[in-house]
Amino acid sequence: MDDLQSRFEQAAAEVQGIATRPSNEVLLKLYALYKQSTAGDVSGKRPGITNLAGRAKYDAWQGVKGMPRAEAMEAYIGLVDELKAAG
Repeated sequence: MDDLQSRFEQAAAEVQGIATRPSNEVLLKLYALYKQSTAGDVSGKRPGITNLAGRAKYDAWQGVKGMPRAEAMEAYIGLVDELKAAG
C-alpha cells in the first residue's frame, strides 16, 4: 500500500501542474476519486439547491460510494496520467 500511497500523492501533486484545464466533468471525477481515496464514502447532507457547486461535488462523490480505497487511488492515478498525456 505504501507504493500506491506514494504514487497517489505524486499524482495529486502533479495534477496541479497540468497545463490545460480539464472539463468540469473531469474535475468532478478527480474530486470524487480523491475524496473517496482520502475520506472514504460520502458523508453528511447533500447541499441545498442554491449551492450548485457543492451539490455537484457531493453527487460526484456519491457516484463512487462503496469503491474500495485502493481502487479509487488507482483510478485517480490513471486519470491524472491521461490528463498529463493529453497536454
